[in-house]
Amino acid sequence: MFKHDFRYINEEFYGEKLHPAQLDAVWAQGWRHFGTHFFRYNLGFYQADIRRVIPLRIRLADFTLSKSQRRVLRKNYDLQTIIRPIEITTEAKNLFDRHKRRFKEGVPDSVFDFLSRDAANIPGEAKEVCVYEGETLLAASFFAVGEQAISAIYGMFEPRETSRSLGIFTMLKEIEFAIARGRQFYYQGYCYEGESFYDYKKRFAGIEAFDWNDKWQKFEE
Repeated sequence: MFKHDFRYINEEFYGEKLHPAQLDAVWAQGWRHFGTHFFRYNLGFYQADIRRVIPLRIRLADFTLSKSQRRVLRKNYDLQTIIRPIEITTEAKNLFDRHKRRFKEGVPDSVFDFLSRDAANIPGEAKEVCVYEGETLLAASFFAVGEQAISAIYGMFEPRETSRSLGIFTMLKEIEFAIARGRQFYYQGYCYEGESFYDYKKRFAGIEAFDWNDKWQKFEE
């Protein structure tokens, strides 16, 4: 899908406060952020390979649910979902610690590797999707809110509940939130060219990919 002259990109900056329109602008140029650290890069290491990095977004006017995504929603119909400003509780920290055991490489230390200490407001408005079974937190995801888009930051779920596909479920709830509020785009983050752990991000209708030459185009493997 990359047909233009290739140039290596590896950039970063720190932003304490960005307005919603500014967030839209940096996301549209392939930037992501964890807390106040904004970064973008078009090559990354995956296992033993150097891969091209592909920023993805969903044009929400073109989004439709697949059969498998409808099954995920039905499977989790019994759970309670709350969307609210981010508030990292002890329960959320404990869930993060259990969730990170799934990873063998690049294991994060803390949920604050991805969020600022005032995550609901810095560097901009951000919210969390919290999924409960009774009083028990089974999953949580975090996303930033722009003027015309939202951008996924991080998601975590109870490892013993893998059959529920809670990572996909919280992404669908983020998309639902964005559509209900008239946003144009949902930025689901980076993936790699070729097969990888991040392929779940590719399995949505309406996906566009950034070509690192200032253009978004319909995503095709």
